[in-house]
Amino acid sequence: MSTPELVELKLQLKEMLDKEYIRPSVSPWEVLALFVKKNDGTLRLCIDYRQLNKVISIINIHCHKLMV
Repeated sequence: MSTPELVELKLQLKEMLDKEYIRPSVSPWEVLALFVKKNDGTLRLCIDYRQLNKVISIINIHCHKLMV
């Protein structure tokens, strides 16, 4: 990430933490985060959870089979 993107990331993460939309985690999982420039020139934080969702879906399927 470029320096302006890192600054924006820190600002957005601090804002989300302050509003309690997110919380700190010690999870070993990671996700791809990137910025997309909006029409007004500001940056929108986009997070790609697809890989994490694949693993969670598999875990849920196995748990459901165990319960049945």
